[in-house]
Amino acid sequence: MFEFHKTSQHQRQTVLLRAWVAGLFGLICLLLLVGRLWYLQVVRYDNLAARADQNRITIVPIPPRRGQITDRYGEVMAHNLRDYTLLVTRAQVKGSVDDLLARLRPLVYISEGDQRKFLRLYEQSGRYAPVLLRNNLSDLEASWFAVHAFEFPGVSLQARWVRDYPLHESAAHVLGFVGRISEADEQHLEETGQEGNYRGTLVMGKKGIEKTWEKALHGRTGVEELEVTATGRPVRELSRTDPIPGSNLELSIDTGLQKLAEAQFDGRRGALVAIQPHTGEVLAFVSSPSFDPNLFVDGIDVENWRKLNESPDHPLINRPLYGTYPIGSTYKPFVALAALQMGIRGPNQLVPDPGYFELAGQKFRNAGGAAYGPTNMHRALVVSSDTYFFSLGAEMDVDALHDFSKQFGFGQITGIDLDGERRGVLPSRAWKRQAYKKQSQQHWYQGETVSVTVGQGYNAFTLLQLAQATSVLANDGVYMKPHLVRRIINPLTGQFTYPVPAPQYTISLKPENLKVVRDAMVDVVRKGTARRAFSGATYQAAGKTGTAQVYSLRGAKYKAQSVDERLRDHALFMAYAPVEDPQIAVALIVENGGWGASVAAPIARTVFDYWLDPGRVSERQQQLEKEHASRKAMNAIIEQAPDAPPGGQAASLPDVAPGPEDTEPPEPAPLPDADTPPEDGAQEDTP
Repeated sequence: MFEFHKTSQHQRQTVLLRAWVAGLFGLICLLLLVGRLWYLQVVRYDNLAARADQNRITIVPIPPRRGQITDRYGEVMAHNLRDYTLLVTRAQVKGSVDDLLARLRPLVYISEGDQRKFLRLYEQSGRYAPVLLRNNLSDLEASWFAVHAFEFPGVSLQARWVRDYPLHESAAHVLGFVGRISEADEQHLEETGQEGNYRGTLVMGKKGIEKTWEKALHGRTGVEELEVTATGRPVRELSRTDPIPGSNLELSIDTGLQKLAEAQFDGRRGALVAIQPHTGEVLAFVSSPSFDPNLFVDGIDVENWRKLNESPDHPLINRPLYGTYPIGSTYKPFVALAALQMGIRGPNQLVPDPGYFELAGQKFRNAGGAAYGPTNMHRALVVSSDTYFFSLGAEMDVDALHDFSKQFGFGQITGIDLDGERRGVLPSRAWKRQAYKKQSQQHWYQGETVSVTVGQGYNAFTLLQLAQATSVLANDGVYMKPHLVRRIINPLTGQFTYPVPAPQYTISLKPENLKVVRDAMVDVVRKGTARRAFSGATYQAAGKTGTAQVYSLRGAKYKAQSVDERLRDHALFMAYAPVEDPQIAVALIVENGGWGASVAAPIARTVFDYWLDPGRVSERQQQLEKEHASRKAMNAIIEQAPDAPPGGQAASLPDVAPGPEDTEPPEPAPLPDADTPPEDGAQEDTP
């Protein structure tokens, strides 16, 4: 019995000990739990509360509506359409993308082209970057997918503004286009500190006005603060900052004039630029052939890209801005004015023209072998005597001609509000030393100046430069920067700014010298090489025809029918009208078109007839009066409220990087004792 009592007591002590140990362990656990709760609730409260809010609250960027682009009369050239899209985010997709597409096709139609484009972008994008799968969903497709959206994690339905160009191919090189933001674009935005303003934005300007005025057109991104569930489903809106839409741009382009000028090329390659001399406003800017910018908005497909990129006509090249040409006889008025300003030759000095000019045993011939006899400056410009200007080149210093022509914009970046402008080549001794590596090729020969004075040789200018020079000549030497954006309009307040307020500089020209050149240009139209094109015109124009060789004839006679079409002469024309008060200056080229008088001048006549039509002149005058009244009223409001944002003040043009310069020296032109091509189909003989 004693044994039993002892065992019972021992068991009771053991149980008691275990109970104490268990209770102590539980107490310690409880204290640890309380301590941990105190640590989380008190010590780390602020940090964890913020993290909880981050899990509960999400910040959603709201892309702004891109600014609208119109012509000078308000016709829409680029605007935004509301569109439903399907976006796929790789990090949220469960399973393979092929399986996702297979399950999605019964609900939403996905074309082969959409699928190829999506898969290409999907492979290139990051894990958290949304990739466009399908756009332009109908209301039925959008509502049907919205009902089944829970079955497709990683696929989201979004409404967006999509860019649309209603004019299609018309003025495409002016407007440019928007395209998907690339890695290079993202890096640039990060470097410039703009990445925050592009959160949620998928596209940005890639070419043309869309690119150079990107900052104004884009606007400011808004944000929306949402409370979401653990799965990311929105519950309610907590706060919202609305986006600020981009500014609307009113271009100086007249779409009626633009379409008319484009139609005149009728599928031929070429370019045309029309400028208002007193303001520098670009009225028409034609590059033929053109392309449809709508193809690029969501990424161009392979087939269309191949057609555009491999076309021998190069429709993607902005010819007025990037193409450089010898401008032929259209350069002669500026050479004549230079000779008068420098005192090299008087206007009445007679120069014998037997049909050729001989220098160091080499003959440079007039076009068609014509001989004009004793010729003064006026007659030389009217009949386009090459011999007269060949002889002038033998007396003129190329560096002096370079410095004079530079003032008109030849061989210079004009600063127009488009990207990709080329400088071209305005030859000089310094240019040749830089262009040629071999010392034996760096010497400048007087015979090279002979070719330069007739617009051939090393000369290579853009059509924009020729149009700008013509505009400056018409404007008495006053240089107005050419520009396409006429007004910037605030979409919220309606206030506007004018980008170009005043002339950049004025060339010092003697009035009597200007009169000599202008009178000759008037007679070119009245009774010279362009008389047929302007027969019966109700206004008086002044101009100059030009025909530039594409390759050297090496003394042979030029026959267009026996030459490959793409080796035929370029047809050029430059002019302004009316003479007494110039309202429009035009320069144009028809590549491989032949004679400027018969091919290019009629196009300019059509452009002038449209712009100088009395009815349209009256409409423009009324519009200007309304604008002046509106501007005056707006300035009065600003004066009364000086803290208000400016609306009528002048704004500067956007920063436009200079056009790409030739990184490699241009192909050396032949020396005069070999086969330097003279102008206007002029021929040369070697002894």
